[in-house]
Amino acid sequence: MYFQYDESAIEYFKQKDKRLADVIDKIGKIEREVDRDLFSSVVHHIIGQQISTKAQATIWKRMQDSLGTVNADSILAAGIDRLQSFGMTFKKAEYITDFAGRVENGTFDLQGIWNKTDDEAITELSALKGIGVWTAEMILLFCMQRPNVFSYGDLAILRGMRIVYHHREINRKLFEKYRRRLSPYCSVASLYFWAVAGGAILEMRDYAPKKENKKSERNKKIASNPKQG
Repeated sequence: MYFQYDESAIEYFKQKDKRLADVIDKIGKIEREVDRDLFSSVVHHIIGQQISTKAQATIWKRMQDSLGTVNADSILAAGIDRLQSFGMTFKKAEYITDFAGRVENGTFDLQGIWNKTDDEAITELSALKGIGVWTAEMILLFCMQRPNVFSYGDLAILRGMRIVYHHREINRKLFEKYRRRLSPYCSVASLYFWAVAGGAILEMRDYAPKKENKKSERNKKIASNPKQG
């Protein structure tokens, strides 16, 4: 299943943001996979932090093969030592076990969070061990499919914005200006900024100073797989 957006978002950008509309015309429809299971999405994001996409996929497959369904019951039954045997660190196994325990005892409501506002959901998710604000924002986008997610903490989004809008830097004030312009379709805009940051349009360049430009090269990995985090 892919992140769902339709022509209403594209038409909105044609009216509000000609540069982004031109980018959309060149790239076309973006299909980004989503995981509608909130429990597995949280676990997947914890596993994927600071490791390659391939390593994340390997650990996840081992978990599925060994546990069957990955849910609170199967995680708690496995325990930290068994989770570590799949290839993750002790801390990640601890974070995942803590999350499963919270779901099991009801201190984290898997169903109720769907009814929360974006800010409320981010606050609840980022209160979990191993989940920061950026990861919470990615869960909102790639699991809950919230339409207006825009992360200032995402370096690849900032890179994409520099490229599209020809800025040397995107500070918080400028970022919020674009947030207001792109709302209520910031999630769709994010998809295109990631694509641009990852080199989807070869003739476009980053306008950051050279030192920052070199530093930003490492963010192309995130741009090509923003669910990792």
